This record gives sequence, structure tokens and C-alpha cells, in this order.
Amino acid sequence: MLVAKNPAKKGILTCGTGIGASIAVNKIPGIKAALVHDEKEAILSIEHKNANVLVLGGRPFNKKKVKKILLAWLDAEFQGGRHARRINKIEKIEKKYNHEII
Repeated sequence: MLVAKNPAKKGILTCGTGIGASIAVNKIPGIKAALVHDEKEAILSIEHKNANVLVLGGRPFNKKKVKKILLAWLDAEFQGGRHARRINKIEKIEKKYNHEII
């Protein structure tokens, strides 16, 4: 929840495949979690989508690969521009459908 309330914060989640964690955390308003598999996806998740949570599946990776992915993600910067317009569209969807479903 701290990540959702503070744009300067980032979070990292892991689970067996990363799929369940990414589905669950993306239910929280303000969270933009990206399930990534390599450094390129980690970089793009920040540059293009401004992801604030990195999700990794623990099973497919070794420590060396995880470290490379983490460093790439932490060093990447959001590019803004056309990507900001896309994120605004996503945020509008989030606001429209962010209500309690019974």
C-alpha cells in the first residue's frame, strides 16, 4: 500500500511463477505491477509503463539473472511523452472501474 500512496516508492514481489502475485497486486489502485522475465522487459516496464512494482517468478531464475533484472529495473527511468498519454488512459480505466463489486 505504501507504493500505491507514494509515487517515489517501488516494490518487488516474487512467487513461484510471479503470475499470482502480479494478478493480486494489480488489484490495488495506484499499483502498476509488471511481471518480467529479463532485463529488457524490466527496463521497458519502467520506460514505457512507469511500473512501480516489479514481479518475478522465483522458479525460472537463478540469483545472477535476478540481480541483473533488479539492477536494470532500478536504473531505468520513465520516458514520459506518448507513454504518459497511454498511462493516463490506463488510470482513467482504473478510476472508472475502481468500486466495490458485490
